[in-house]
Amino acid sequence: MHGKKSPSLISPTGAIKLMTHAMMGAALGLVFGLALVLFNPTVANLLNHGGHSAATVFIITLVTTFAIGATLTGLVFILAEDKEF
Repeated sequence: MHGKKSPSLISPTGAIKLMTHAMMGAALGLVFGLALVLFNPTVANLLNHGGHSAATVFIITLVTTFAIGATLTGLVFILAEDKEF
């Protein structure tokens, strides 16, 4: 007989796993943004002429996009992991 286990998303451990994926995505977004500015002079030039608000929007957009993508990917991994057992 198999015991009924609660889904791992509805637990503190599941929330921590999702937050970890979101933080990894945010860090990856920052690294990607830095690499894009360093290796593409056109982007660096646009950010120089755009001012502080352009740089802020650029970083927030990259970080948010990567964080959401990593969180959704983590959600799929967690759900797939639950289906294995």
